[in-house]
Amino acid sequence: MVNYPAPLDATFGALADPTRRAILARLALGQTSVTELARPFSMSLPAVSKHLRVLEQAGLLTREKDGRVHRCQIEAAPMRAAADWIARYREFWDERLDALDRYLRDSEQNAPGPPTRARPSSPLRGREPVRRIKRPRSGKPGPR
Repeated sequence: MVNYPAPLDATFGALADPTRRAILARLALGQTSVTELARPFSMSLPAVSKHLRVLEQAGLLTREKDGRVHRCQIEAAPMRAAADWIARYREFWDERLDALDRYLRDSEQNAPGPPTRARPSSPLRGREPVRRIKRPRSGKPGPR
């Protein structure tokens, strides 16, 4: 079993929710208050605060308190770590898919011609049709 760093798990866990992704998209435009972040969502302010807490624990945002107003700002470092992790796997799969592409192109060039497929015979050919038994519509057995 592969163990990934806890911060990476927290980042992907936080990004798994569409509401949190929408919050991060808004924060990418700049710092804003919790009230402004909550405005487009049809949920209570405490529910939005729970989402913000998950993002904050993952290190994806920071909060500042300015009097009674809480302001949030996006933090890029955890996203950068997740993007780096994805990039490593993208490179791996790009290499594998390129190798598969080369193999298929070589196979097509070396093939004598298009393969012919024999039509399979039907296992029902030459048999009598199946007779269906009429059942009452009520689903109960017996006369109508």
